[in-house]
Amino acid sequence: MADIVLRKVSKMFGDGTAVVRDVDLEIADGEFVILVGPSGCGKSTTLNMVAGLDDITSGDLLIGGERVNERAPRERDIAMVFQSYALYPHLTVAENIAFPLRLARLDKPSVAARVAEVAALLELESLLDRRPANLSGGQRQRVAMGRAIVRRPRAFLMDEPLSNLDAKLRVQMRAVVSRLQRRLGTTTVYVTHDQVEAMTLGDRVVVMRSGAVQQVAAPRELYERPVNLFVAGFIGSPAMNFLPGMAEEGRVRCPLGDLPMSAPLARDWDAAGRPARVVVGLRPEHFEDSRLVDDTARAPGAKFEAEAEMVESLGSDTYVHVGVEGDRVESAELAELNAEIGGAALDSNRNRLVTRLGGQSAARVGDRLRIWVDASRLYLFHPDTGARLGA
Repeated sequence: MADIVLRKVSKMFGDGTAVVRDVDLEIADGEFVILVGPSGCGKSTTLNMVAGLDDITSGDLLIGGERVNERAPRERDIAMVFQSYALYPHLTVAENIAFPLRLARLDKPSVAARVAEVAALLELESLLDRRPANLSGGQRQRVAMGRAIVRRPRAFLMDEPLSNLDAKLRVQMRAVVSRLQRRLGTTTVYVTHDQVEAMTLGDRVVVMRSGAVQQVAAPRELYERPVNLFVAGFIGSPAMNFLPGMAEEGRVRCPLGDLPMSAPLARDWDAAGRPARVVVGLRPEHFEDSRLVDDTARAPGAKFEAEAEMVESLGSDTYVHVGVEGDRVESAELAELNAEIGGAALDSNRNRLVTRLGGQSAARVGDRLRIWVDASRLYLFHPDTGARLGA
């Protein structure tokens, strides 16, 4: 096992296009770190540079304290698990797992012992004589992971290993990957475009955009204290809602009405130079059906009316998509996020919000709802830089 350190690591194409720019990252021995971001953000290229599959244009890469920029992949003592299972169809499960050991010319008793150990770890004992064609997607991925584990490398590098699986199987395999990493304690770098996967697996998450690192933090910190609009909009499902706002002493005026600033938020606004124009951020869980909120217990907030355009009843929660009149936020970060999730261009004079209401809400499509918003959970961002006030 070993730590992995990237110091100002960059990758440029021959025409000068920067794919990855000045990545500084320290991954501790035994840590599970996730690289996440939209397509084309540079996360897979960063992983490939760690693996030695892509050359580093500038900067230093250290594994176990040793600079390895010029070392071939086989000399770095790492193991990769890819999106494609890359199993040999003519070999059995046992032979696929044993393949790297045979290349290393390990003796047969040692190979058999290691394969048995890994098969037990991944619950593959009953499948050792089968060939890949006779396995399910989840079983094939476990075999691919077994082939990496059996080498006992210093680090695992995983490039979207679960993206070929259906939704239910992905959830199951996430649990398998998490348990394995905790049990083995091997340094792991995992690439995904799925922010839910990132939030449920990693010790820390690295959010990337356009080849640059936006924020590195534990999942809870990313969710509660995003540094900018991009991270705030990318982390969270459903995504944070954004509205244009005008801030003044003690309050913010936005399409939902006048929202009071909490004392900490007012201090952040003051420290940021009291910008008049701001972007207001509210997560779906910061809303509630006004009829379900006790007036004596509610935090500082406001009520507004909106039409229910779509209702998703999930039992414990009801997601209600509403439309609110008013100008929409113009931001490069949000435009990029909308492109990533396939958002269509909407009426510039109407905001679409996703609210998470209690399961007892009787909201129906077309209803005119009275919704309460918890202003104590308000986020404010600078409209020009995208930085969160107080970050």
